[in-house]
Formats: sequence, structure tokens, C-alpha cells
Amino acid sequence: MTAFFSFTKFNLLQPYEFVGTDNFVKMFSDPFVRASVTNTIVYTLVTVPVQTLLALIVAAVFAGRKGGRWSAFAKSSTFIPVISSMIIVGVLWRMMFNAEIGFVNSVLSMFGIAAVNWLGDPATSMISVCIVTIWKNVGYFLVIYYAGLMNIPRSLYEAAEVDGANRLRQFIHITIPSLRNITYLVVTLGTIWSFQVFDLVYVMTGGGPGTSTVTLVMTIYNSAFKQYDMGYASAISFLLFAIVIVIAAIQKRFLSSNV
Repeated sequence: MTAFFSFTKFNLLQPYEFVGTDNFVKMFSDPFVRASVTNTIVYTLVTVPVQTLLALIVAAVFAGRKGGRWSAFAKSSTFIPVISSMIIVGVLWRMMFNAEIGFVNSVLSMFGIAAVNWLGDPATSMISVCIVTIWKNVGYFLVIYYAGLMNIPRSLYEAAEVDGANRLRQFIHITIPSLRNITYLVVTLGTIWSFQVFDLVYVMTGGGPGTSTVTLVMTIYNSAFKQYDMGYASAISFLLFAIVIVIAAIQKRFLSSNV
């Protein structure tokens, strides 16, 4: 149905009208679409590598420590953001990033750093959203990495120790290669989620200031449910679909060995 309506002019209230490729022509000349594509790509390029690396490092730290009360508490704490509602997370962080009374600026003021308008300044609004996304997603990918680490034979590390390899060399030459397929999964999921981001941005910034944080899905939402142009929204949806398919294919080519 999305493919069908992408070639129509349809506002949900009146019969649809075929317009051929007009929606696609309009889409490629629309400054809001260009801004949303750019913002979504920047958001993805920031969040996916950082959350993947952090999840791997923290999982390796947890895997290398013996179990105990504090270890179990730490593992549980890192997963709390994952099960928290995205809307609640967005509201809480919006309050914490408040330029006047927010917790973040209160902490900065203790070190003599001037208050920052985190969500009201185009220079910091996107990075603020990225920080919250990374904080929320790391725990999920940490669990996946932790499960993968538990399946790596201990004999590999023991042999490396006999050969004189230190912890860093073991991590680089044993851990990372052994988790290649898991990294492919983590990066692919993270990329798809990043291109689908909507609720967090909607709650924290509404796409602003200006168009500094507007994303593809938000543009689709605005076209469909604010401008009531379902045909145009369907065309943008296909653009999102095409981008995700291309990126997923590239990731599989470079990250997956036998998936």
C-alpha cells in the first residue's frame, strides 16, 4: 500500500489521485527532506559506533570480573535504561538538559563551567539527543556481547598467555575476531534503530531548534499526520527503506564473515 500511495496525492479524506513520480521529484528538492536525511545520517554515525564500542568494552569488563553482589548490581543497572519507556526517558533528560535548572548544567557550574543551552542551541541539540540514545541502548547491546564473550573458549586465552600476549593483545586478536558476527548484528540493529528514531527526538526537541534535529521518520510523520499528505509521506518512507537496505548490505559485506 505504501508503494501504491507513493504515486498518488491522498489526504485520507478525499479519493486519491495518481500523480506519477511527482512525489519523488518533490522529495529530492525538499529542503526539509535534505535536512532530515543529513541529521539522521549524522545521528547514526555518532550513536552506532559509540554505543557498539562502549557495549563491547563494558561487556569485556563484566566478563573478566568474578560474580558478586556489586557485580550483579552493576549488570542490572546498565539494563535499566533499556526497559525504561522512551517517552519517560525523553522527558527526564529534557529536564536534566534544561538550560536554567537542569541537573547537567548544575554539575557543570560546580566546575566553573558556564551553563549550556543543550536543547535550544543547534550546535548542541543533536549531540544531546545522541548522548541519551547511547545511554539507553548500551545496556541492550552489552547483554548480546556478554553472551558472546561467554561462548569464547577459555583455552584460546590460556594459549595466548603462554605465548606472552597481554590483556590488550588478547582483546584485539582473540575477543574482537571471535565476536565479528555479533558485532555485525549489533551494528545492523543499531543502524536500523537510528534511522527509525522518532519518539526520543519528538519528546526532547520536537525536531528543533529549526531543523537541527528533525529526522526522516519525523518528516514522514509531519507529512502524513500534520499536512495530511499520505502520498508524499509514502514516498519519503521508500527513501528511508532504500537507505536502510543499502547500508545493511554494505555492513554485511564488511562486517559479516559467514552470516
